[in-house]
Amino acid sequence: MKQLIGQHILIGVSGHSLTAWEKKFIVENNISGVVLFGRNVAEPKQIRDLCAEIQSLRHQTVEKTPLYIGIDMEGGRVARLKAPFTQWPPLKKLGDLDSPTASFHFSQAMGTELKAVGINLDFAPCIDVFSNPKNTVIGDRAVSTHPEIVAKHASALIRGYLKAEVIPCGKHFPGHGDTVIDSHEDLPVEHATLQRLNEVELVPFKKAFKSRMDLLMTAHIRFSEIDPEWPVTLSEVFLKKILREELRYKGLIITDDLDMKALAKHYDKAFIPVRALQAGADLLLYCNEPESPPKAIEGIQKAIADGQLKKADLENTYKKILTMKRENIPHPDPISFEAAMKLIGHADHSKLSQGIANGSVPAGLLATT
Repeated sequence: MKQLIGQHILIGVSGHSLTAWEKKFIVENNISGVVLFGRNVAEPKQIRDLCAEIQSLRHQTVEKTPLYIGIDMEGGRVARLKAPFTQWPPLKKLGDLDSPTASFHFSQAMGTELKAVGINLDFAPCIDVFSNPKNTVIGDRAVSTHPEIVAKHASALIRGYLKAEVIPCGKHFPGHGDTVIDSHEDLPVEHATLQRLNEVELVPFKKAFKSRMDLLMTAHIRFSEIDPEWPVTLSEVFLKKILREELRYKGLIITDDLDMKALAKHYDKAFIPVRALQAGADLLLYCNEPESPPKAIEGIQKAIADGQLKKADLENTYKKILTMKRENIPHPDPISFEAAMKLIGHADHSKLSQGIANGSVPAGLLATT
């Protein structure tokens, strides 16, 4: 049972290499993947070696499928990898430039450097529409204040990541661009109607679904006019009715970090993962608190035994997760360190980054691919 449950969970780890406990926990519970943070990354060789260490654990699991190795690399202030990796401007600069070709090359180049060290999943692009000037949580992380511009660039960014063999994860469904409260600190409550979401926030998501975006992250926001009871991450209205039935999204749904205070302040920690799965989430994300994933597994086991969750439903999503991994992670292991260093901080990437930041990209860097 633990093998089945664990494939629905991604976890954070503590340092620059895995502890003996982390290795044991990942293998014994068939954990789906690892998310890297600043505490896990120092310089390219260490990052490459850590990813190789994580990925080698798949050979000890039942299905031997690759592990997700994810990171937050959006550009601008949300960028875990520092120099010598190329430093990218925030997405707002892409919106200002308004060249989808530049956006495609932006994510392809960024993805190439991620893939070189073994990272196969980027929690990007941020495809929120920046509709509230007071929203400092999103701000320049958004491409634009205009839904159609965000949509156009979302499509290009997704295609660029896919070209680099990195899985993009669009966030934060159904849109975090109008909030003021930071969901890391508390639960934002919004009063937008479904009509408003369809006209603004959902426009980029609809476009992204047509661009083979196979992974989407939920927002910890309660929309009182649409589902007065549950925040999106825990809402069947949003995940099953709107996302699956109305928008016909076929990919995987991953939660934002389930330990964020938007949820942890308001719900019991053992209840949160169970409710997220009941609502329609496929993957559960735990970033920073090592005691949370074991508790989640225990809580989900109990929920299956009690009939609150159907084992058959988890078996279906289990198969879906494995299929997506096999299709989207064809080369799980990092390339050699020497080969990686020829790609990390490549001169063309730096020129592209500087050009986007300055609002003018040399035509030679945007040759069609």
